[in-house]
Amino acid sequence: MKQGIHPQYMACTVRCSCGNTWVTRATKPEMRLDLCDKCHPFYTGTQKLVDTGGRVQRFADKFGSAAQARLDAAAKAKAAKAEKAAAAEAARKAAAEAKAAEKARRAAEFEKKAAEAPAVEEAPAEETAE
Repeated sequence: MKQGIHPQYMACTVRCSCGNTWVTRATKPEMRLDLCDKCHPFYTGTQKLVDTGGRVQRFADKFGSAAQARLDAAAKAKAAKAEKAAAAEAARKAAAEAKAAEKARRAAEFEKKAAEAPAVEEAPAEETAE
């Protein structure tokens, strides 16, 4: 460690607004807190959900509950997946039809060329008997 650049680490007296006091170590000699583990409602078990004027219910009515939001999101994702699958199937069918049409066009073109070409008769090979 470099000398002279770090703050002094000393004993610190911590005082809460409830009157609780304890000593620890810190870079300040004294700290004052509003809440500590002895008076905080979460740690003491006295925490209550106060629904003043139906605020929680109004929020749930306006935005829906978290469970309903998850269900809605899952349904939306399922619908999007089904739509994507249907689009892929339609594209596959269109490609297959286009391929079949191209194949039929080439077959018709080949038949036309074959019909236009003069028929070539094969002459029997002459046999030489000697």
